[in-house]
Amino acid sequence: MPGDKTWMADRYNELKQNALLWEPPTLESPNQPRCTIEGSSTIMLSANNYLNLTTHPKVIQAMKDATEKYGAGSGSVRAIAGTMDLHLEAEKKVAEFKGVEASLIYSAGYTVNVGFIPTLVEGPKDVIISDELNHGSIIDGVRLTKASRAVYGHNDMSELEAVLKAHESSDRKLIITDGVFSMDGDIAPLDEVTKLAEEYDAMVYVDDCHGEGVLGEGGAGIVDHFGLQGKVDFETGSFSKALGVQGGILAGSELTRTHALNHSRSWLLSGSQPPGVAAAQKAAIEVLMTEPKHHQKLWENTEYFRKELQAMGFDTGVSTTPIIPVMCGESSTAKQLSQELARQGVMAGAIVFPMVARDKARVRTQMSAGLSKDDLNEVLSCFENAGPKIGLI
Repeated sequence: MPGDKTWMADRYNELKQNALLWEPPTLESPNQPRCTIEGSSTIMLSANNYLNLTTHPKVIQAMKDATEKYGAGSGSVRAIAGTMDLHLEAEKKVAEFKGVEASLIYSAGYTVNVGFIPTLVEGPKDVIISDELNHGSIIDGVRLTKASRAVYGHNDMSELEAVLKAHESSDRKLIITDGVFSMDGDIAPLDEVTKLAEEYDAMVYVDDCHGEGVLGEGGAGIVDHFGLQGKVDFETGSFSKALGVQGGILAGSELTRTHALNHSRSWLLSGSQPPGVAAAQKAAIEVLMTEPKHHQKLWENTEYFRKELQAMGFDTGVSTTPIIPVMCGESSTAKQLSQELARQGVMAGAIVFPMVARDKARVRTQMSAGLSKDDLNEVLSCFENAGPKIGLI
């Protein structure tokens, strides 16, 4: 007889009773600003496709050409027989884009954090110091280490310094922070983080998944945004957001690349990117570097949409990026707002406890360079209709 799995049913029922089940909608078209979800025309405000590059002709063509030439898959892990010239070309382009010596591409942003963080510390004599709102992939990576752990209040530099002082005797000190925080849309004060790191001889690790293509000159990311090239030890990120493709990014020195290539299990033991994906990665960065209009349009849309929401009386929290939450307080209110928007043809998901604190539920909207002014005005009209119905404005 198979093992008892009634516990699975119990957990399922508990999630269902508390309205916490993930029930992802089904896309029936490209993930672009106007898409089809389960048969209905929908304006998409819940994607990470900030620059609308998922359907850019140059990115698609690069994928097609590489697939025709190299095949559908790589046939191996990178460490053995799966490294193609396409992978190396994409990594050189990432390094150029980020303004660093070298880069290494992983299967996903998640696998960078869970595979690379454990290689940077050895045991309890080392310490990892993490922002309390860091992404779950960072938390998972930290859990895989044997290092001591400390957490500082979100973006609280006084508390970070106090933690550094308390761990001055540690062998290795590693500060980890998100660049852009995905729930609130605010950014880390990376200039202050690096200053403290230099003072207390600590390494700095920033996850820039939501910063690539968004922050910095032309979208080079948070390190560029603060002009900190050479002062951040490890910069990680993702191709699956603003860059519109798939895969994880590690950027830094040549020594960092060599270290990760030889010690990071999630890189060593994962099949390499399909040739089409590698070609599309390079093409997406080339588009971003040569067509600044996408980055400019993203910020035009962001500033306009946030300003108009606030003028209606909605609370957009502490956001300063294209992640614009509409703060609702109670989870039930956030769900009502999301459902009302969906009835009007707008996809904007409710973010509720336990993903955020009980009184910090919100509907999270994310801007895209592909949204037209008419699209934004239509969405704003939907918010204006929905807000009074649920007593939010």
